Amino acid sequence: MLKGVLLGFASFAAFAISDAFVKAVHGGVPPYESVFFGGLLGLAALPFVMGKGDRWHDVFSARRPALWWVRALAGAVGNITSVTAFTLLPMAEVFSMIFLMPIFVTILSVLLLKEHVGWRRWTAVFVGFAGVLVVLRPGFRALGIGHLAAITCSVAAAGSVVALRMAGSDEKRMSLYGAGIIGPLVAGGLLMLPHMVWPDLQQSLLLAGYGLLAALANVLLMHATLIAPANRVAPTQYSQMLWAIVFGYWFFGDHLDWPMLVGIVMILGAGLFTLVREERTTGWWRRTKVL
Repeated sequence: MLKGVLLGFASFAAFAISDAFVKAVHGGVPPYESVFFGGLLGLAALPFVMGKGDRWHDVFSARRPALWWVRALAGAVGNITSVTAFTLLPMAEVFSMIFLMPIFVTILSVLLLKEHVGWRRWTAVFVGFAGVLVVLRPGFRALGIGHLAAITCSVAAAGSVVALRMAGSDEKRMSLYGAGIIGPLVAGGLLMLPHMVWPDLQQSLLLAGYGLLAALANVLLMHATLIAPANRVAPTQYSQMLWAIVFGYWFFGDHLDWPMLVGIVMILGAGLFTLVREERTTGWWRRTKVL
């Protein structure tokens, strides 16, 4: 199990570095164009994702096609909004809002799956949203499209997780990965056509790092959840905040004030608590493959 947890940390380190690469583009190419190239390079992971009995056409098919489309759409929205947010905001601030994902999973589970949620998880929901208010401080600091994009990314990720839960444990890994890569690839490609901007050499290298590291991260995460319980791997995603603070300070000149740090701690605590309660009350981590 320890090896799986360590792979989880390595996976989310790769995700964080990938986000730093796309942030370093500084909006030199539109977000949807970055997402297109990221998706294109993400295809490199396909040979490493294939499981026993998988076929190449499984990338485009699923036992429950409607849920494949939901995950594809969520992947497209999530990727485009995350790139937008990282371009406009400090990395730690973006992650603080993306880490609302378990909170939104709880809310969507009540609305869509009719799942019972006790007072403890509802308390975590309120604490998480209170943390967002502390981070954003509406009325005391300027809010913009980057904040909306980060929260939208969190909602899209939660929608993808709920669709994964509804799909169950029988869906093939190629299908699960395919939806998450084909959606952003197609959406980014279509959106970039009217205003294509050819990246220069430096931007091309940064986009290559963004796409290849994200592909590597997905492969590492897949192998982590194969050799360790997914409910032990999932909390390692919060290590991204440490990477975000370090990268933001050293490479992008980001500075976090004390209210923002307090809000981040509130969000992280609420998110981790929600993950633990989700596993105890529904056990879905044991029943569902996570990629």
